[in-house]
Amino acid sequence: MKRIIFALGALLIPVLAAHLVLAAGLLKVGEKAPSFALTAITGETVGLDTYKGKVIVLGLFHICDPCMVQGSALQKVSEMTKGKNVAVLGVNSSGDSKKNVSEFLSPFPVKATYPYLLDPSKVTDKLYGGGKFIPNVYVIDQQGVIQWQRVGSMDLAGEEAIVAEVEKL
Repeated sequence: MKRIIFALGALLIPVLAAHLVLAAGLLKVGEKAPSFALTAITGETVGLDTYKGKVIVLGLFHICDPCMVQGSALQKVSEMTKGKNVAVLGVNSSGDSKKNVSEFLSPFPVKATYPYLLDPSKVTDKLYGGGKFIPNVYVIDQQGVIQWQRVGSMDLAGEEAIVAEVEKL
């Protein structure tokens, strides 16, 4: 039994250490949000500079169930902040094709009406340090500074939590 525990520990410690090193590359609260411009699934070019002067809620997603949950939460944030100085953006940061992203979006429990951007070159994954830690949600203030972020946990980044952070700005 001790050998099994030792073996599991020997396997888990390097994995946990690797995750901590990778997480250290993520942007942090107080840092300037890197700018980017990408093509939305609907065809227009959209980026952070498009919404300069607004609070931006930015979601970075792959094609996965947790990302569907978070993407649906962002739709609710979009609806809850409608008419306010807030922009909600979703980005498929894993380089998936327009066809695959469209197929991913179609069964969403709520239709995503906020701009959903395609990132075929994975620019946002590189800029924001995402990759394995998905979904990522950032709240960026009117000056382009990250004021809040949650990585990988939808429990901590539900629509109420996001809107509460937006309302502080």
